[in-house]
Amino acid sequence: MNGNDSKKARKQVRVWCDGCYDMVHYGHANQLRQAKEMGDYLIVGIHNDEEIAKHKGPPVFNEKERYKMVRANKWVDEVVEGAPYVTTLETLDKYNCDFCVHGNDITLDAEGLDTYRLVKTAGRYKECERTAGVSTTDLVGRMLLVTKDHHHSSDKTPDREQASSISRDSTSHSPWTGISQFLPTTRKIIQFSEGKSPKPGDRIIYVSGAFDLFHIGHVDFLEKVAALDGFVIVGLHSDQVVNSYHKSNYPIMNLHERVLSVLACKYVNEVVMGAPYTVSQDLMDHFKVDLVCHGDTPYKPDLNGKDPYEVPKKLGKFRVIPSGNSLRTFDIVNRIVKNRYDYLARNNEKEMKEIAAFEALKASKEKTMNSDSNNNSNHNDVTAQ
Repeated sequence: MNGNDSKKARKQVRVWCDGCYDMVHYGHANQLRQAKEMGDYLIVGIHNDEEIAKHKGPPVFNEKERYKMVRANKWVDEVVEGAPYVTTLETLDKYNCDFCVHGNDITLDAEGLDTYRLVKTAGRYKECERTAGVSTTDLVGRMLLVTKDHHHSSDKTPDREQASSISRDSTSHSPWTGISQFLPTTRKIIQFSEGKSPKPGDRIIYVSGAFDLFHIGHVDFLEKVAALDGFVIVGLHSDQVVNSYHKSNYPIMNLHERVLSVLACKYVNEVVMGAPYTVSQDLMDHFKVDLVCHGDTPYKPDLNGKDPYEVPKKLGKFRVIPSGNSLRTFDIVNRIVKNRYDYLARNNEKEMKEIAAFEALKASKEKTMNSDSNNNSNHNDVTAQ
């Protein structure tokens, strides 16, 4: 039997993941990447708004937005809408999944119970490494550090006491989500990247921007760009450049975080890290760009007052692509700020449950270790006699 016959004969391994996938970020993407590596076909169940509100609190994005965001992930084969919050064996069996994959933290339901307890007991649960330094809770906390006045006026910043108060209220203290900072590595970027160069004759399409808090508006735009049938390169502006035109505390996510979020999108082939704001002739030549695209949102002139797309426009290589979605990063931040106290309450309640679960798990492990130690001691005493 040759290699191809052997592969055909082998049973397809179907993997299940589920969750809220609210504000889909590179931590979610890394979980899905690892889950896909454990099998052949990845199915992702996403909870609806009602389930999330019941067990966790108000989601930032509505269910339709979250469904589409996950479908845009390059490692996802199928999305199940309205998946139950507690993962059951019936769910795995319904979709012919061999096992469920989740990060090495604990997700709790409204009663404070592990949502994966049933599949864990049945031995149909596997863990992947949780991405340190990011969570939806953490991102909400970052946005709450920006007051409404601070959004729209670059010369107004909170005084030290006010900023400290906001920080105390909104910083994550979860034993899983608030214990470390994301540290980028070349290996992580390679894992997310396709690692493929354009083929001879490929149409090279270039877009650039901040792509901060990578969201459904970005996905809708990139989907339209990818439909032009080309090799899509996304230039990501540096944190300093983004801050120069958005002011306040933007970007919410730093460059390395934004790189991974964009690379995880199936409509993107390559990312340029720290791309210049102006699309120059040198950049066009270097990447052999055939077309430069921008959404139908306004953009500011460069610091020298010139149009950043002057060169591609003169070459007849510039096109505005209406995405049909007006959502911007500012709108997401405004959602959070408008409902600040609801999200603070959600974060605090979630963290209290997680801390209690973490302490219970630690106590259980210590009890097991002590029991094993006593058993070994008794065994040694009997042997010595």
